Amino acid sequence: MAATFKIKDASGWTMFIFGALALLLGLLGLLRPEILLSILGFEVLERASRAAGDYTLVFMTASAMASFNMGVYYILASFNDLKPFYKWTVPFRTLTFLVFTTVALSGLAPLRFLGVGIWELVGAIATGLALRYDLKK
Repeated sequence: MAATFKIKDASGWTMFIFGALALLLGLLGLLRPEILLSILGFEVLERASRAAGDYTLVFMTASAMASFNMGVYYILASFNDLKPFYKWTVPFRTLTFLVFTTVALSGLAPLRFLGVGIWELVGAIATGLALRYDLKK
């Protein structure tokens, strides 16, 4: 089956939008991980002042690469109308919301980190509702 590279419905658009945002944030993190730390509410130290054994930027780079890759997957899924993939993302994005929210509320991460969890939950709800809407059409 050849790829059509056309978004067919509301659920495809939710996947495309989330994918594009994930790809762009991932690219930003690959280019400058400190910007992502700042967006998430973490204290940003100058690279020269980081202690030996501080792997914060390595972790942020790895997370950014995962975000970039996930963005590509979501975009390609939206272009190819992969409804089973859309459905799988809803519960796992909800789980991501629960984990990230717990991390922020427990004090392990700054409260601004709640935004990541909320973004995931909003995306899960939007995709779930769009899938339901598309099914009824």
